[in-house]
Amino acid sequence: MEQIPERVTAGQTLNAHARARLGARAAETARRLTGQGIVAVALTWVDISGITRTKTVPVERLEHAAAWGVGMSPVFDVFLLDDSIVSGRHIGGPVGDLRLHPDLDRLVPMAALPGWAHAPAHRYAQDGTVHPLDTRAVLRRETDRLAGHGWSVKAAFEIEWAVSNKNGSNKNEANKNGSEGEGDGFFPACRGPAYGMTRVTELAGYLRDVLTALRETGVTVVQLHPEYAAGQYEVSVAAEDPIGAADTAVVVRETIRAVSMEHGLAASFSPKVEADSVGNGAHVHLSLWRANADGPSNAMAGGDGPCGMTAAGEAFTAGILHRLPALLAVGAPTVASYLRLIPSHWAGAFACWGLENREAALRFVTGADGERATAANVEVKCVDAAANPYLLLAALLAAGRDGLDADRGLPEPVGVDPAGFAADERAARGIDPLPSSLAESVAAFEADTVLRDALGEAVTDTVSAVRRGEIDLLDGATPQRVAAVTRWRH
Repeated sequence: MEQIPERVTAGQTLNAHARARLGARAAETARRLTGQGIVAVALTWVDISGITRTKTVPVERLEHAAAWGVGMSPVFDVFLLDDSIVSGRHIGGPVGDLRLHPDLDRLVPMAALPGWAHAPAHRYAQDGTVHPLDTRAVLRRETDRLAGHGWSVKAAFEIEWAVSNKNGSNKNEANKNGSEGEGDGFFPACRGPAYGMTRVTELAGYLRDVLTALRETGVTVVQLHPEYAAGQYEVSVAAEDPIGAADTAVVVRETIRAVSMEHGLAASFSPKVEADSVGNGAHVHLSLWRANADGPSNAMAGGDGPCGMTAAGEAFTAGILHRLPALLAVGAPTVASYLRLIPSHWAGAFACWGLENREAALRFVTGADGERATAANVEVKCVDAAANPYLLLAALLAAGRDGLDADRGLPEPVGVDPAGFAADERAARGIDPLPSSLAESVAAFEADTVLRDALGEAVTDTVSAVRRGEIDLLDGATPQRVAAVTRWRH
């Protein structure tokens, strides 16, 4: 009998044997879930606007869903953040259907949603072929391409969010915060000093429940701390393979959202919660690894290159740096993203890199002496949580892979805030500002043949259509209006 892999990967087709294997595994999984009190499974995907969408099935239908999928319209990929719909050359309109198949390897009971489990979905056409807009499949394709050259990547997202009381004290305060109605504004649930222990004390029970729910869902939390803006926190998780990292990012956000609601609070992951405050980032940490006879080695450490990088680590990082303007159409994908991406706000508004420089778009992190061989990584700071995490990681890996192929080198590191240089000095040093608008980044993306080839024509065309749709949607809007429209969507 034909050997069917436990996981159907990008480029493979679901055939009768694969469907039978998936159904049998799902039946066993369903029995286990029923014993744990699970009654339903949410099959999720992240659309091009960065919003997690779902179809759900009762646990007793998991076997059928795994083998034959759950129907959905392809049109969701051209939804804008307000749920209006645009059309691209490949996707749009009411006609057509896809099938969602749960990834049984990544199915987890959600501690914050008793009775529910979560499974990221593979998306297939009716004939069993992988759909070209399945961004998990696009990311798997990029990891496979790197693996074909002997490389793997570890990745992790830092998740920043802002916590609001659900209703403000009065309507005037709501209007001041850019609200469109009572309760739509942002009202910080804690007001202690930035990074202060006071903020932990103010919401100690809430933060305890966030950490408990994440641990019980299987997420390894590295740290949690108060952030700069009022009501803002950040959680960091352990590095994983890229697909696992993106899956975890979705689970973390939905866990935080659920715990917040249970506490009578609301969580915003928007890149700009309030127009006059700092925004939420979703920084990506990446390290490049090579399998050796003595075990895997981190190309970000132990070399003779800048800050101890190997030649491969430098080339991979340089590839990302070189494509940052185009990458922003994927990683900073909303109009609100460019309210966050401003100089001297630790958002990385200039295309440069530096050792532990939080104003550089790429911050190189060595880790403490004694753990650099495992800890060294590059942090991409100019991206935010409005991004589809699968698509963002796929684009970053493609850029890094191109850097490896081209043997790119890094310019001199920047050790200060680039905004402190005069414009002519920045130009002399080759430090360019990143795009200041979504329109600029989309133009760079559309001109980038490396990303177009890596992501595929259907993805790149749909990204452009959705981004231009949002530009039109918010054309002429004030920063306050942009923040209000975006605040509760991601």
